[in-house]
Amino acid sequence: MRPLEGITVITLEHAIAAPFATRQLADLGARVIKVERPGVGDFARGYDERVRGLASHFVWTNRSKESLTLDVKHPEAQAILKRLIVEEADIVVQNLAPGAAARLGLSYRELSALKPEIIVCDISGYGSDGPYRDKKAYDLLIQSESGFLSVTGTEAEPSKAGPSIADISAGMYAYSNILAALLQRQKTGRGQHLDISMLESLVEWMNYPLYYAFDGASPPRRTGASHATIYPYGPFPAGDGKVVMLGLQNEREWGAFCEKVLLQPGLAREERFSSNSRRSAARDELRAIILDAFSALTAEQVIARLEEAQIANAHVNDMHAVWDHPQLKARGRWREVGTAAGVVPALLPPGSWEEGEPRMDPVPALGEHSAAILAGLGYEAERIAALRRDGVI
Repeated sequence: MRPLEGITVITLEHAIAAPFATRQLADLGARVIKVERPGVGDFARGYDERVRGLASHFVWTNRSKESLTLDVKHPEAQAILKRLIVEEADIVVQNLAPGAAARLGLSYRELSALKPEIIVCDISGYGSDGPYRDKKAYDLLIQSESGFLSVTGTEAEPSKAGPSIADISAGMYAYSNILAALLQRQKTGRGQHLDISMLESLVEWMNYPLYYAFDGASPPRRTGASHATIYPYGPFPAGDGKVVMLGLQNEREWGAFCEKVLLQPGLAREERFSSNSRRSAARDELRAIILDAFSALTAEQVIARLEEAQIANAHVNDMHAVWDHPQLKARGRWREVGTAAGVVPALLPPGSWEEGEPRMDPVPALGEHSAAILAGLGYEAERIAALRRDGVI
């Protein structure tokens, strides 16, 4: 039995933040009913067509869910949704436009009056109050507002993170807060309202640069793929043109790096490199020494020396290399999930279970489960057909 079997989640979601949170609840065994617009669905379904005609974002964040189409602006659809929540739901999740859920009568205040044990999780860009409450927010915009762009990129130009980290961080905090709310409900019998802000989620991840710039101090520089305050820590090309990523954390490692990798043990005793702060201040000078030493070696030879010296290192993989990563293969981390376009590989969620596995059910087609869900509420086949004909579902 998976941890969340018997828990039902009703979610009005789109894009990444809420779908990522609810997919993880589904991984743990929860029944997740995804409410989508008839004929259109979650707009993330149309982001691209890279997975055999399906969108990469959608395939990633929506496996193991049921798709129910409802035109939530239609009074009858609203009645169906309210009934579904009252009769079935433990948790309601939404990341609609600011104020939209409340206008549909889905605020925690209204739902808890009908069902005191309900947990309602609202995910938004900036939270439920404050001057930015009604401001629209997308991942890149939150990366900008949070200060992330100010410390990411090169000196010449800021750069966003490739993955949607603002969405992902909000989804993770929604997921963990929902789990905590379920534990709290076991003690009190009551649900609660969770207000998850993308800005607050990503600013939490920015606390090291915030504290680095504490009390008016200079913030970390943008240093590309190198670390802004630890050196050497970042990418270094070898003589064959391939790049090796390496990182040093302490003085023991610095001594081993000089002796066993650079083959210049005397460097470890030089005053200009005698602490991380000094090495970071002299990074241009030190980088030239490292590149000169690496120029006569292939990337694999550099990695062999780093391994012998027990210095942390990594290949700079592209996406194709990650699909074939030997560590993921050796640990059996790949499974297959069904989609409307056929079976595709899917990575197991992080973590391992001593007994059983996370749920890895198919990615739903739009409205695939509408008839079954309504039948579960007692609707006859004829009535379901009429609702479909009238555009309600």
